[in-house]
Amino acid sequence: MAFQPFQNSMLALGQAPSVIRETFEYGNRRAQEIGRENVFDFSLGNPSVPAPESVHDSIRRLMDETDSVMLHGYTSAIGAEPVRAAIAADINRRFDAGISAQDLYMTCGAAASLTVTLHAVLCPGDECMTFAPFFPEYRVFVESAGAKLVTVPADTEQFQMNLAAFEKLITPNTKAVIINTPNNPTGVVFTEENLNAFCEILRNKEAEYGHVIYLIADEPYRELVYDDTTIVPYLTNLYDDTFVCYSFSKSLSLPGERIGYIVVSPKMQQNTLVYAAVCGSGRALGFVCAPSMAQRVVADNLGKTGDLSIYRKNRDLLYNALTEYGYRCIYPDGAFYLWVQALEEDANAFCMKARDYELLLVPSDSFGCKGYIRIAYCVTTEMIEKSLPAFKKLAEYYGK
Repeated sequence: MAFQPFQNSMLALGQAPSVIRETFEYGNRRAQEIGRENVFDFSLGNPSVPAPESVHDSIRRLMDETDSVMLHGYTSAIGAEPVRAAIAADINRRFDAGISAQDLYMTCGAAASLTVTLHAVLCPGDECMTFAPFFPEYRVFVESAGAKLVTVPADTEQFQMNLAAFEKLITPNTKAVIINTPNNPTGVVFTEENLNAFCEILRNKEAEYGHVIYLIADEPYRELVYDDTTIVPYLTNLYDDTFVCYSFSKSLSLPGERIGYIVVSPKMQQNTLVYAAVCGSGRALGFVCAPSMAQRVVADNLGKTGDLSIYRKNRDLLYNALTEYGYRCIYPDGAFYLWVQALEEDANAFCMKARDYELLLVPSDSFGCKGYIRIAYCVTTEMIEKSLPAFKKLAEYYGK
């Protein structure tokens, strides 16, 4: 066998960055040419709301009052026990979920939570399902774990989970299902009725196939909901064999600190062994001890968020204006994305045309659903206001 200096699959990933990142980098180049203020970059889900002041207070206090060696040194590989205990207590206070510190594993953000979980439970030949539209990296994460990603077609009316299609596609090879609510890219929150029906299908299929089917709940946007009537159920309360993969990146506006956790439901079949597999997966992937100071900071700020009223204002401003201009927009209950039907069949071509108006939008193809665009409205309100004439001119170009 000829010597191969690197993995071709990794080379392919490195040479084909995500369309989200490509659009973001284009925006950086364009900003150097015409000025940042003249580029309307809606590509990246990077929080624009500052972290709460209490986060800064925690960092200052920890720096002033904690021994430097302890503050910056390793914690336990699974995370500091006081931090895990505090997070478990917060979850139980809000959701009565019966979680303990022994059910939590601290991670370097939601991406690490997902990859650790998937590598812990997926085996070659397994299938992992998800519902379109979905975060494109799910495919990378699942396939790198040696499994196949099976995509359930989108419900393009309400963008709830398409359960009729799901029942037809689930097979004895299905080991896990990833769901994401509030959803990236649509901003839709799955209803309790939709979730209950989905969990009932999973229970029935577990009984029919005679093996566990894991539910992996990807929840970085859990706290980002804007209407008092919107409820995001805690999924370990609806389905026993559930992992919750969480990140503080969005709720506390700490994406660069890379801090999150995995909950292994205490009601999960063989909970202790599954948790051990999670620990082994984290070890194999090199995720040994999440950032030490960040663990302590988030433990100090549980239940807090940035100023979500800014995202709500941005949502209302953009949704109302684009709807008035003739765009079909899916109303987002949460997260900070607006899902909009492109004004021509080819969403990629539409996004390229939008660049003529300095609008940087993300086409929907990589999300598993053609014909739409994602607009990340986690930007300044001023930028949205300045961008509205460009959106109107783009609509007029298409005859709206």
